[in-house]
Amino acid sequence: MLDNVLRLNYLEAMGIDVWMSRMPVPAVIDSDCLGTAANNGWDTLQTEVAGCTKCGLCETRTQTVFGTGNNKADWLLIGEAPGQHEDEQGKPFVGNAGQLLTEMLRAMGLTREEVFITNIIKCRPPRNRDPHVDEVESCFDYLQRQLAIIQPKIILAVGRIAAQTLLNTDLPLAKLRGKVHTLDDTPLVVVYHPAYLLRSLAEKRKAWQDLQLAMQTINKSEY
Repeated sequence: MLDNVLRLNYLEAMGIDVWMSRMPVPAVIDSDCLGTAANNGWDTLQTEVAGCTKCGLCETRTQTVFGTGNNKADWLLIGEAPGQHEDEQGKPFVGNAGQLLTEMLRAMGLTREEVFITNIIKCRPPRNRDPHVDEVESCFDYLQRQLAIIQPKIILAVGRIAAQTLLNTDLPLAKLRGKVHTLDDTPLVVVYHPAYLLRSLAEKRKAWQDLQLAMQTINKSEY
C-alpha cells in the first residue's frame, strides 16, 4: 500500500494543495451496482467481454477487466491494459499506481465511483508487455460501445499507449499533452500514467497542469 506520507509528498510535488476543502460530491451509482442500474446493452456488453475469446490473451488471463465506476459518468479515463494486480482483482488501476490515480481524482473533487475507468484492452498481456496491434483491434469494439453508452463529456487518455492508440498517432506523450484533442467530438486530454509519475518526480507538476486543463475544458462545455 502506498504510504500516506509518500502519497502526500507526491501530491505536493504536483503542486496540489492536499488540504484544500472540497464540495460534497453528488450521489452516484456504486460500481457494484452497475449491472442493475445500466441498460440491457451495458449488461450484454459486460457479458461479452467476460467471455471474450477474440485473441490469444484469453488463454493467459485470470479474468477480464471491464472497468469500474459510473456508466453515466461525465469523465471517462482510459488506460492501456490491465497489469498483474488488475488481472487478479478484475478492476482497473489498483496497487500503488491506482492509489495515486485515486488521489489525483480526489484533488479534482472527484471519486472513482463517479467517473468510469477502463483500458484499451480488457485482458492482461503476458509479463505486462505492450499490447499487440491485433489485440487492440480485437478489443476496440468493446471500448467504442462503452463510449457510446457512457457518452462522457471528457476523456482522459492515461499514458502513452492509450493516447497513441486513441489518437491514432505515434507522437510521444510529451508532444500530445498540454492540449485538447477530440475523439468522436468528445474532448480528450492526455495525462501521464500514474505508474510513470511514481518513478518521475520531475513530471508531477506537469501532470497536475494537465488535470487542470481537463477541468477547465469540461467546465467550458457546461456553459
